[in-house]
Amino acid sequence: MVARSVITARQERLGAELRKLRERASLTGREAARALGIAETQLSSTEAGRVGVSAGRVRHLAGAYAVDDPALIDALAAMAAERVRGWWTEYRQLVPAGYLNLAELEQHASDLRTFQSVHIPALLQSEEHIRAIFTSTVPKLPEEEVDVRVRFRLRRQEILGGVSYKAVIHEAALRIRAADAKVARSQLVHILEQSERPQVAVRVVPFDVDGFAGISTPLVYAGGPVAQLDSVLVDNQHGGAFLDAEAQLNRYREVLRMLEDVALGDIESRDFIHRLVRQM
Repeated sequence: MVARSVITARQERLGAELRKLRERASLTGREAARALGIAETQLSSTEAGRVGVSAGRVRHLAGAYAVDDPALIDALAAMAAERVRGWWTEYRQLVPAGYLNLAELEQHASDLRTFQSVHIPALLQSEEHIRAIFTSTVPKLPEEEVDVRVRFRLRRQEILGGVSYKAVIHEAALRIRAADAKVARSQLVHILEQSERPQVAVRVVPFDVDGFAGISTPLVYAGGPVAQLDSVLVDNQHGGAFLDAEAQLNRYREVLRMLEDVALGDIESRDFIHRLVRQM
């Protein structure tokens, strides 16, 4: 049992879900370890994501915990069986760990939904817009580090070729200029081009919409293979936080529903962005 030197958010999630299954069975770590015939430290390390677990062991744990949800068991076993290194691992130690966890989350999502109030969604940003963002950080990033982060974000955007993606964007984000008017106009045109993809939907919340309560927290909602494995990434001033508790998932599902209710429709949103382009 070799402990991992780096634990990803996805590995932590698998361990956390196994812990939830044990707790729902009303078993302590000691009781579960005794029933399974393993050391309590091994079970603890597995639930913390510090050591790997096989698909077979996941099914054994699910059986011991009397889990009666074949779809969930299959999904957890599939997570345990993953052995292929994702493209994002090439950027380890080159970009913040949170970037890697987000790329991994996106790669495994069945669908993605996002709301942005003051920023263009990362997956819809043009290269010029991305570069403007990373050249205006405080403290200033070295040019070579800017280049790496631009390449990384562009690589993330390749996911749009295969996953259902729905973005709700507030008008404020569309009007804020990361650089100059030329870059801002190009960015809006880029959003329009991306929205023509059959699996991409972009909807706008204009300033003058009725019924918008001022929801401002940027978020990314990633669908899992089963609803219990959905995830939410919520941005805050200190970075991003991954949430997966049932109550949290239910809350942000409702938040997205409310946002979609007040946003313009797909066609109206495209017309709105076209008008902004003409104003640039």
